[in-house]
Amino acid sequence: MINPRRWYVVQTYSGSEDSVKKDIERRIESMGMQSLIFTVLIPEETVIEKKLNAKNEEEITQKVKKKFPGYVFVEMIITDESWHVIRNTPQVTGFLGSSGGRTKPVPIPSEEIHQILLDIGVIEKPTFKYAIGEMVEIVNGPFAGYAGAVVSFDNNKETAIINIEMFGRGTPTEFNFIDIKEK
Repeated sequence: MINPRRWYVVQTYSGSEDSVKKDIERRIESMGMQSLIFTVLIPEETVIEKKLNAKNEEEITQKVKKKFPGYVFVEMIITDESWHVIRNTPQVTGFLGSSGGRTKPVPIPSEEIHQILLDIGVIEKPTFKYAIGEMVEIVNGPFAGYAGAVVSFDNNKETAIINIEMFGRGTPTEFNFIDIKEK
């Protein structure tokens, strides 16, 4: 079953992101929408600014900037009720990917929101938890049920090479971290 919780982008008046976030959170609470609207997020990043020709450290400042000015990210299950709560929040101009006329918005693709959440530190990149040579089992895909020894892994790509036995001999095959479990 596909998880109905998805991330959506809400358009706001520029500079109103913080007040929109607070208003949405208040509306979730007051209207009992906790089972449909889960997370309200404004992606931010810290940037260091140095004035041109700065000679001392006092002229270097740190500022928190919005990565996507004019947008608030909301994790929710889209229904008529949840859509109405967000859409009718003051200073919200609409959903990104909605063509108007009460059409439902398009969610952010999983890979894109995953990268945004990684960039702002909401989630951490998984690390491989098995040692080279350790026996593991494949749990997804055409090789589900096969077992093999870990040959190598790449934490950046989130992949591992597992030497699975096929046709009486070892065959190094690449798998995603989520496709592997302890044997």
